[in-house]
Amino acid sequence: MKYNSKDLKEMSNAVRALALHAIRTANSGHVGIVLGCADVITTVFANFLRRGMDRFVLSAGHGSALLYSVLKLAGYDVGDMNTLRRVGGLPGHPEYGLPGVDATTGPLGQGVGNAVGMALASKMNNTDSCIYCLCSDGDLMEGVAQESIAFAGRYKLNNMVLLWADNGVSIDGVAQTDVDVPARMVAAGWRVISVPGNDFVKINRALCAAQNSEFPVFIQCKTELGAGSSLAGSNRAHGFALSDTEIKQLIQNYVSPLGEEIWRNVAMEQMPIIGGGREDIVPNVSLPELTRDVSTRELSGMFLEELFKAGANVVGGSADLGGSTNVHVGDVRDITSDDFSGNYINYGVREHAMGAIMNGLMIAGVRCFGSTFLVFSDYMRPSIRLAAMSKLPVIYVFTHDSVAVGEDGPTHQPIEQLPSLRLIPNLNVYRPCNGVEVMFAWRRALTEPERPTCIVLSRQKITRVETPLGADVGRGAYLIRAAGAKNIRATIIATGAEVPLAISVAEKLGDMVQVVSMPSVADFRMQDAEYKQKILRGTVIAIEAAASAPWFEFADAVVGIDRFGMSGPGAQVYSELGFDADVIANDIKDKIK
Repeated sequence: MKYNSKDLKEMSNAVRALALHAIRTANSGHVGIVLGCADVITTVFANFLRRGMDRFVLSAGHGSALLYSVLKLAGYDVGDMNTLRRVGGLPGHPEYGLPGVDATTGPLGQGVGNAVGMALASKMNNTDSCIYCLCSDGDLMEGVAQESIAFAGRYKLNNMVLLWADNGVSIDGVAQTDVDVPARMVAAGWRVISVPGNDFVKINRALCAAQNSEFPVFIQCKTELGAGSSLAGSNRAHGFALSDTEIKQLIQNYVSPLGEEIWRNVAMEQMPIIGGGREDIVPNVSLPELTRDVSTRELSGMFLEELFKAGANVVGGSADLGGSTNVHVGDVRDITSDDFSGNYINYGVREHAMGAIMNGLMIAGVRCFGSTFLVFSDYMRPSIRLAAMSKLPVIYVFTHDSVAVGEDGPTHQPIEQLPSLRLIPNLNVYRPCNGVEVMFAWRRALTEPERPTCIVLSRQKITRVETPLGADVGRGAYLIRAAGAKNIRATIIATGAEVPLAISVAEKLGDMVQVVSMPSVADFRMQDAEYKQKILRGTVIAIEAAASAPWFEFADAVVGIDRFGMSGPGAQVYSELGFDADVIANDIKDKIK
């Protein structure tokens, strides 16, 4: 053992004292995990974590003070501990980008998925990294964690160690975890080791055993929430319920100059930069010329196939829908538990885990995309939000983007998902209408430095429309059908599959109507007023097979859908819900008289 139990005890006491001081200064925070888990996290950082090679994820992100304390003592430049939970200071839950903080966590379960992604990336990059993750009872109650645990077991990610702070308590009382968590973990393909969470020798022994396991390792650490306090073992110990007098006394009890001195030795150790990231390769390929009508998911699949053929350094995947989303194309090679050299991941029907795992992959330097139907983006929304917050350029391919899905009915027909995704800050959302826009969306997504991207695609074939030569797709919106007259009475905005419909409507209305394709609302929103006024002239009508309200930012009238869909042939459902050129043209005539 690098540091013995006596050393580790002094070091963990120093961790408690610094963390409690920060919480007391903030007058806010989570005391219970600091007191209960300091011994576990100290052992990991002092004896096992190879700085610059291994990673540590605190999935129980409410314990941020505990993590910041360890990082501070271990020599990471995390900033002033006295700024915890203050504006401009250390955030209340860990945020990716702070030195030593390998993932943005707090929404429970997410960190488990992130850690699985990092472990997978290490296997794919053939590096010797080990990923340590500390989780709580709450983490293990979340579906995203269980999806990720099952994935890690199937892929035999034996470079991952999940430490469970098993204290049996959550905010509302007795923790509602599985009746037998270890049995569940064994069934999921993990090796399980149980230790007291305050026994340094046994924790150390378990971590040593994890280094030689054939399977991912789950270490059950029996801890006590708020250990050593008057509320020990109580759900009240979770947050900030101790009196100021008691917290001051605990700080005094735990202050350890010797522990701080030993931590300084740890801080002096060499800190190389984590390697294994992949250089982005975006080959200059194009779609073949097409004379037939196709869906945009087909166009995306064709472009992806050309990218993979040309050696694009990107890893794809799907939540069991690769054939339907057109991402499991030629020249992809499946990653398996026996061979991590491929470039395609079958996540199984695990959308939420896919989102969290991709965040971990991207943190570890693997440019990746995952796919499912647009309506199921709801299952992964928390992961998408965290990717946007963490500035991770993950790519999401969402197909089957409207009521034109048809016979599968309203459960599979997205209505609110498009505007909902567009509401997330720092997220690119592209809904292309043709090959030019599809290629632009992919090229932008693959070179984006810090914004995740959604590429939203149709299942149904759509009428072929051409982007005019010289059109600036990068502005988010451009004139795809010019008016024939100088006196422009109306502009129709449309996206994706509704662009050909909008052009048909304009042709019925005559030369005084123009059509704007707007593949990216966010990109258009960033344009100056002069450009917006230039292309949005006369009465502005928006057409999109989705909820209508957000379009009033630009439009005077909207043809949208503000109800759930219906079962039936896709074209019939589309028309039944108002997406018919004659019906829309007649309606617009009344609006532009």
